[in-house]
Amino acid sequence: MNSPKYAELGAFLRSRRDRIRPTDVGLPHGPRRRVPGLRRDEVAQLTGASVEYYTELERGAGAQPSEQMLAALSRALRLSGDERDHLYHLANRPVPVQGGAASHVHPGMLNLLDRLDGTPAQVITDLHVTLVQNPLAVALTGDQSGLRGMGASLVYRWFTDPAARDLYPREDHDAQGRVLAADLRAAAARRDTADTEAAAMVDALLAESAEFAEVWAEHDVAFRRNDRKRLVHPVLGLLEVDCLNLFSEDGRQRLLWFTPTAGTDTADKLELLGVLGTQDLTADRT
Repeated sequence: MNSPKYAELGAFLRSRRDRIRPTDVGLPHGPRRRVPGLRRDEVAQLTGASVEYYTELERGAGAQPSEQMLAALSRALRLSGDERDHLYHLANRPVPVQGGAASHVHPGMLNLLDRLDGTPAQVITDLHVTLVQNPLAVALTGDQSGLRGMGASLVYRWFTDPAARDLYPREDHDAQGRVLAADLRAAAARRDTADTEAAAMVDALLAESAEFAEVWAEHDVAFRRNDRKRLVHPVLGLLEVDCLNLFSEDGRQRLLWFTPTAGTDTADKLELLGVLGTQDLTADRT
């Protein structure tokens, strides 16, 4: 990866890294910092890359970064929409369409997510594609960072993959499916007519799931703003949580966080969840 364009990519990454303070991304400042911004190892930590790999990127060398790595860099460095697009252009990668798993997350939502370190929280799209999760959300609902295509959407998985329902008690499945279908209808109607992503998902679900077709024919429509649900954790058992949503201005993204339902033992269980972490308990969950 040696060219003037890739050298510019490295310079751009360095300039963005220098302006971010550790506290901006939930990292301790520490008493002995030689640079005001992030260190290379901290960017590597935030993106899941090795220090050697990230160092090569800043040198304008090494392999062409993947779209997934570019998305992770955009989030770690709190890039604006224009900066994110510029990064993809410098890396000779197509700019992702809004709504997919590599969608740009608004820096303001990431800042809020960083401050919700005591409760499970994640940023999702209007089609229920998870863009980023905090550690407690991973421990509660499973790591969703590796999902791609339509399968990245919980709505699509709910009606096509039985394993997607393992997180919910069986007696709640019917209600959960209806809520997801109604939310999908609201999101699809809100999107621009030139946007085919939601329509393609609806068509695929109608073809693949008789249950979805039956629920879809009822024409229920409602954005999922606040909800109360029950979740089943493999170690902690049943948790009762209130789900709260903060919508972006265009409605395409939501900050979703879970709080314990009053009068239940879920608060204690969520504290224990922070101690347990993932511990490979959610490796096979969606």
